[in-house]
Amino acid sequence: MSDAPTTEPCDACGEPTTDALSRTVRLSVDRANIDTQRLCPDCFADWIQRYQDRLGSGEDGSDDTSEIIVD
Repeated sequence: MSDAPTTEPCDACGEPTTDALSRTVRLSVDRANIDTQRLCPDCFADWIQRYQDRLGSGEDGSDDTSEIIVD
């Protein structure tokens, strides 16, 4: 049995990424897995930025008390 970390390509850029550095983004609706992506640190940072740009960061000055529920 090998103790070497496995490397799989990033789903966004295709660069090999070790398990220790990769991030997995999962999209689920009603507990059904819709999409799963393995991302390198740079692509994950880009994904987070796109998420914040599209959905907003919640810092629009309003006193919104809505909650995001995460299973």
